[in-house]
Amino acid sequence: MITAEHVSQAETDYLAQLEKAARRFDNRAAQREETLQTIESRGVLYADEPARVKKRLARLNADWSLAKAIEQIPTEPATTTGSTLPLSPEAFGADVLGLERLMGRNNLTGVAFLEGGYLAARSIGRVCVRSPEGGHYGTGFMVSPSLLMTNNHVLRSLEEASHAVVEFNFQAGVDGRPLDPVTFKIEPQNFFATDRDLDFTVVAVAERNQQGARLADFDWLPLDGAQGKAILGEFVNIIQHPNGEPKQLALRENQIVDLLDRFVHYATDTAPGSSGSPVFNDQWEVVALHHSAVPKTDADGRPLAVDGTPWRPGMGEHRLAWKANEGVRISRVLQALSRFTLTGNAARLRDELFQPPGTPPRGEGAPQTAAAARPGADGFGPAGSAPLTSATAVGLTVPLRITVGVDMPTPDRPGPDRTSGARSLPTVTSAAVLPRAERAAGSSAVADAAEQDLAAALLNLRLGETRAYYVREDDRAARDAYYADIDADSDGETLRRALTALLEETHGPRPSYKPARMLYPWVDLHPDRLLRSVYSGKTFTAEELIHADAAAEAARLRGLQEFLLREAAAGTDVIAAELDALEAALPFNCEHVVPQSWFAKREPMRGDLHHLFACEPECNSFRGNIPYTDFPGFDEAVREDCGMREKTGFEPEHSRGAVARATLYFLLRYPGAVGDGTTEFPADRLPILVQWHENEPVSEYELHRNAAIAAIQGNRNPLIDHPEWARSIDFSGVWP
Repeated sequence: MITAEHVSQAETDYLAQLEKAARRFDNRAAQREETLQTIESRGVLYADEPARVKKRLARLNADWSLAKAIEQIPTEPATTTGSTLPLSPEAFGADVLGLERLMGRNNLTGVAFLEGGYLAARSIGRVCVRSPEGGHYGTGFMVSPSLLMTNNHVLRSLEEASHAVVEFNFQAGVDGRPLDPVTFKIEPQNFFATDRDLDFTVVAVAERNQQGARLADFDWLPLDGAQGKAILGEFVNIIQHPNGEPKQLALRENQIVDLLDRFVHYATDTAPGSSGSPVFNDQWEVVALHHSAVPKTDADGRPLAVDGTPWRPGMGEHRLAWKANEGVRISRVLQALSRFTLTGNAARLRDELFQPPGTPPRGEGAPQTAAAARPGADGFGPAGSAPLTSATAVGLTVPLRITVGVDMPTPDRPGPDRTSGARSLPTVTSAAVLPRAERAAGSSAVADAAEQDLAAALLNLRLGETRAYYVREDDRAARDAYYADIDADSDGETLRRALTALLEETHGPRPSYKPARMLYPWVDLHPDRLLRSVYSGKTFTAEELIHADAAAEAARLRGLQEFLLREAAAGTDVIAAELDALEAALPFNCEHVVPQSWFAKREPMRGDLHHLFACEPECNSFRGNIPYTDFPGFDEAVREDCGMREKTGFEPEHSRGAVARATLYFLLRYPGAVGDGTTEFPADRLPILVQWHENEPVSEYELHRNAAIAAIQGNRNPLIDHPEWARSIDFSGVWP
């Protein structure tokens, strides 16, 4: 709320914000109407993009087949005889009820929902500002052990924040009587980050108040930038201090009616939200930062009050005539926060915000910083610089004594034998079913390993923020030194053999296939520090794909664990088949431009970063393992966002030059590894790759990739370093 005393610039800013929200809402009228009609006629599962729906179902531990089965359940109870239920009665547990709730089929939910809401509410407080310019209120919530998030228009500047406090427990107790508020001073001198366009401010809060109360007692709400937290048609919850009043809850009253790139619109017939409030899904995950009502306006576009007169901030948000709510997507807030250039204590505090719950702060068991990393160990920097580090290697023991490697090789822990054609599989050393306590310990180990993987990836992302994206002079010097012994004037066959020998000899550290660790945080970033799907060109934040792949990896490990508990005597072939099924069901957001099936998922090919690119599973699946080809009339053809596919080949929509150079690298590095199958890359497609390579010159993005990969695994891509060699190299010897 903004009171009568707090007008002038604040009034101007907030009015401008309301007008922008109204324009965004009005401009999407047609799409929103179509969405609402789809929700009404077909249901929530059909209102959003299929990829988003699948991610949402996966986050709920469900899948499309289960959702479809529930959809087919008759509305009237079926008789025992001749029942057509696609699911048996015993299948209707808490998970199914939760899915039915999402679909609007059932309002029942577990009582844990109440406990989750109570715990989430503890981290939410009333922000009170008493500055010389006037006083006002807002809502804020803890997003790390030390940092609070609210709107920019609540705390616009460091100076304004220095006059602010946050009050927790400003609410009624179970007996209806007011609780004693617990007040903490806001400390912007320790951390202050704000963004006017996205309307957020993140600021530090004192560890203790004057009475000795601990901020830690009010916990914090972890933020997750991954997709799958909410979809169109889903209802969300808002905990808030409306108009500066005691804490209140809008429970499942707001339905998501539109998703924009940076904002989300949700509508209700009750009241607008309060500035700075967290917007939750039913799992009490933060999906948005509430920042504005979408107001009703007059003919001149001015916001209206409930009495029909022009509204002014001094009237309070509760007097605004409105038609929807607007929140800022939390993934976009995290993306913006990750781009702030911070050092010292401020950088440490931001790191805590990006760490998963339960991760110890730096200095208490967390991964080391770059300065402490062992030179050459999985680093991202150029030679001679302090490398970025990943977490220490983790060996994970799960039930049935299955040891699963969850980290990549390091110089003192070699990777798989380069000559081995076998795939690395878990080793079963005991077939006995373990007691419940040991099964629980194994589940905990799976969770711990997944969290360590996630923490390492996020740390690599943070460390990369302060690094120069690409230093041309340094890379040219490294390139010249790398090829110093290569005679570029030799004949094509000699040149190919020399390059193959060089690529293998310098391929020192051989990372296993874990794109979240190195590909997303640094290697595959574009100059704007975003990831782009190699085939569709769609953009993603690194946090988004890191979290998505971490969730997929954890789910794979759990699935493998459960499988081995059921199938105690399974042999390696059966386990390998189960792993393949789990990977197909829970794919990474990553594409091997040389499909894994062509080389039987062997290492080091599988984890070789030179041919790994960010790619959403839909495009990955659309391409499959079909070789590249060039379609006449591609520009005029009707095709999918990912490209064009027929039985004979696939042509991507984007990045033809990049995928051509990556494929040519693979052919040089692993001669004879592909091409012996009828569906594998045939030799007559080589001219297509060379043509794509020449039509799309090497970009700064590829130069960065090449330098980053060289710092990690030692070798380089000759087609990026010396594009002119494509016509000189005799590739004929790379096919079996």
